Amino acid sequence: MADQAEAPAGERPLVGDQGSAGSRTTVSAGASAADTDLTRLIASRIRDIPDYPQPGVVFKDITPLLADGEAFNSVINALATLHGPVDKVAGIEARGFILAAPVASRLGAGFIPIRKKGKLPGATYAQDYQLEYGIATIEVLTDAFDPADRVLVIDDVLATGGTARATADLVHRAGAEVAGIAVLLELSFLNGRAKLADLPVSALLTI
Repeated sequence: MADQAEAPAGERPLVGDQGSAGSRTTVSAGASAADTDLTRLIASRIRDIPDYPQPGVVFKDITPLLADGEAFNSVINALATLHGPVDKVAGIEARGFILAAPVASRLGAGFIPIRKKGKLPGATYAQDYQLEYGIATIEVLTDAFDPADRVLVIDDVLATGGTARATADLVHRAGAEVAGIAVLLELSFLNGRAKLADLPVSALLTI
């Protein structure tokens, strides 16, 4: 899951209950009817799991959306249209893989996994990012990108922005260009876009 609060427990963590801010859905004033329908569909397929994995945390569970073939297909189609033609699609471990791989296939682009430290074979670039109680590291293979590749970075959730920023930095270090960052869900009350002000960022649903 994306850095939903960037705590050290589990994979990439979770979101504490933010009251009404955590349940408000934002729809752009200029959104088309199709965009609005997609936003509502996504919102209806994401459920809150209170007090998971610990008291005071509300977990945003996307598994109902993934289990709905029509909804999942609509999400993949939408993500594939957000940032123009690209050469590679980078997915952030682990739920980012679920979205990024089919998007890459839809675009005829290569898929690049961004993994936790020690999970990739061969030479890698490593990038640290800050967690609430420590530092985590993600990696990409040094030969993952060709020079001047346009790369779309995909994850499920944009929260505090730490993993997305670290991924963008890895792409740049490897000599490629970040065409954009696309996510299924943005938790705007955590202000993750502040870490990504130099990059195009798109979210299918913002709360």
